[in-house]
Amino acid sequence: MKPARSRYGSATTIAAAILVALIATGAVRYDHFASLANLANLLGDYAYVGIAAVGATFVIVSGGIDLSVGSVVAFTAVAMSALVGGGMHPLGAGAVALLLGALTGALMGWLICAFELPPFIVTLVGMFAVRAACFVVSSESRPIGHPYLDRIASGYELSLGAGAALPFRSALLLLVVVAGTVVARSTRFGRNVFAAGGSRRAAVVMGVPIVQTTVGVYSLAGFCSALGGVVFALYKRAGDPTAAQGLELSVIAAVVIGGTLLSGGVGSVVGTLVGVLILGVIRLLIDFEGDLNAAWTSVAIGALLLGFVGLQKLAGVLSAKRGSPA
Repeated sequence: MKPARSRYGSATTIAAAILVALIATGAVRYDHFASLANLANLLGDYAYVGIAAVGATFVIVSGGIDLSVGSVVAFTAVAMSALVGGGMHPLGAGAVALLLGALTGALMGWLICAFELPPFIVTLVGMFAVRAACFVVSSESRPIGHPYLDRIASGYELSLGAGAALPFRSALLLLVVVAGTVVARSTRFGRNVFAAGGSRRAAVVMGVPIVQTTVGVYSLAGFCSALGGVVFALYKRAGDPTAAQGLELSVIAAVVIGGTLLSGGVGSVVGTLVGVLILGVIRLLIDFEGDLNAAWTSVAIGALLLGFVGLQKLAGVLSAKRGSPA
């Protein structure tokens, strides 16, 4: 799978160049746009998106899709609000939420394999079912209050100097990106994910355990979505059953913009982080502009997504031409 990864590595490089260009544009147009404090806050604001996107990267690399991300994030926050409100310590509530997220993902992965169902359909059903579970737990937004959460929010920060600090949630995002990169590049599970996404038939011939890999991928995605939900709960300090609607689309956009091939077999966790930052910088540019409608964020992201899908298609066509006999 190494040649394929290097062949499409230029997509991540292009994404990084776009990110630098966007930041440079903001720095020229607005005072303090590229300040260390502003960029650190941006990383913190999009930490939950990035953590969920790491899990989605593995799903898309494997050739699947996960539409349940937003619902799992919302359910995690709602479950934490109910558990903490009932007297459970936030660490215990977070552990329960992570377990539920992983089990939800494992169930969807098993259904995909056991009944040979399309991932789109299974995760779409999962999206509706988990969202319904949010309203079963709580029909309205509930605050999450606990002294331990106050200490995390105010005390667990890494000073960067110049009045800037890296929030706990930002450090957690970077840790998840590093862990995801190690899993993808240096473990048998990671190699199996790339093999299954590149060619499932060839992966079976090579002895890749497709069922175990698929269940593992969706379990990991569910875990990352739940972890993103925990971070979201810490960030918003509330559990809202209507929260994070459409988040799955932003996550998929970030993964693809970061250089992961939508048809599977090629991807980069670091590239996904770049994609998430691009989404954040676009939103920040529109916020700084002031008189632009927030809907332009979706327009810009859609245009970028279309461009990167077109780039992937072009790269595949050129690769096929080079590989065909003269």
